Amino acid sequence: MGRLAQTEGLTEIQQEILSTVRSFVDKEILPVATQLEHKDEYPSEIVEGLKELGIFGLMIPEEYGGLGESLLTYALCVEEIARGWMSVSGIINTHFIVAYMLKQHGTQEQKDHFLPKMATGEVRGAFSMSEPGLGSDVSAITSKGVPAPDGSGDFLLNGQKMWLTNGGSATLVAVLCRTDEGHPDGTPPHKSMTTFLVEKEPGFGQVRAGLTIPGKIDKMGYKGVDTTELIMDDLRIPSDRVLGGATGRGFYQMMDGVEVGRVNVAARGCGVAQRAFELGIDYAQQRHTFGKPIAGHQAIQFKLAEMATKVEAAHALMVGAARKKDSGQRNDLEAGMAKYLASEYCKEVVEDAFRIHGGYGFSKEYEIERLYREAPMLLIGEGTAEIQKMIVGRRLLEEYRSQG
Repeated sequence: MGRLAQTEGLTEIQQEILSTVRSFVDKEILPVATQLEHKDEYPSEIVEGLKELGIFGLMIPEEYGGLGESLLTYALCVEEIARGWMSVSGIINTHFIVAYMLKQHGTQEQKDHFLPKMATGEVRGAFSMSEPGLGSDVSAITSKGVPAPDGSGDFLLNGQKMWLTNGGSATLVAVLCRTDEGHPDGTPPHKSMTTFLVEKEPGFGQVRAGLTIPGKIDKMGYKGVDTTELIMDDLRIPSDRVLGGATGRGFYQMMDGVEVGRVNVAARGCGVAQRAFELGIDYAQQRHTFGKPIAGHQAIQFKLAEMATKVEAAHALMVGAARKKDSGQRNDLEAGMAKYLASEYCKEVVEDAFRIHGGYGFSKEYEIERLYREAPMLLIGEGTAEIQKMIVGRRLLEEYRSQG
């Protein structure tokens, strides 16, 4: 193993977990990833293996059957898994966002009911904010939850959601809707949103009364994992499935979860970039031109040096963001920086590895072709670069407010 992306100060348990995950990636994911990706085939055997390793319960507290590990441990595991195949890291990302939101904001009954099943992977999570006409403007959500007219206390949800990772395979979806009733006129949109815990059967079509999951969206990359829409038509949800037990808190609950998701996306960018660097430096030592390996040419050495520096810098920023969240401190600044830098550097490192491969990088026989199609998703997942820069800019102005 090379020297890049090492993490100082890990415990023996963390090192053991990472060693186990790294071994699993090398033996069970890398040999089949490209084949499964080209078929757009869901990695069922890999997911079962991750269940056996306890990965689905990694951050869930021990009292609920999980391992009770930190966000840093989780992020480093994601980095390893994304190095093998980014789609697999996406399968566990939304699961952990929902588990984290339950742990932080759920009622005791909600925690007791869901977290033990999520720790084993019996219940798998997805979360849903985006809508077809929404983009990054979460405040413009039009999906609504209104009290059922029969006085039961239930809610009826209506609307269309977009870009659900694990939309078909998940059995629990955290859905953000407007709940205007009960909030005075003029209440800002983000203060009249509610997260509903929607239980459903896995699969496509009508998965419960009032809820339809159309087929998978066909994507350029990020294949294998199912990405779907979600359509609600008078979907009845009992009041005890409002996250936290009260309406109007959904926006803040989702944003807290998204900070975890942004660290995850940064970790994915680090993992994909590491793999691209490995492929590039290996190929550069095998391919010969003008009588010597292309790694002997200064131009290639410069490119490798730049790639390695970007891998190292992105990893360091991602680790810092995870540790800040683990400390209990606000980390939107660090998470935004990490997600922005890691995704941009990932794209650049993958493209440089692609260039090193020359014409062969364009062939589906070479792994770099898959990475070249996967990297762009990281530029938009959990908020675009522009959104991250907006978050970072606002936070910097808070931190460095002029005294003049």
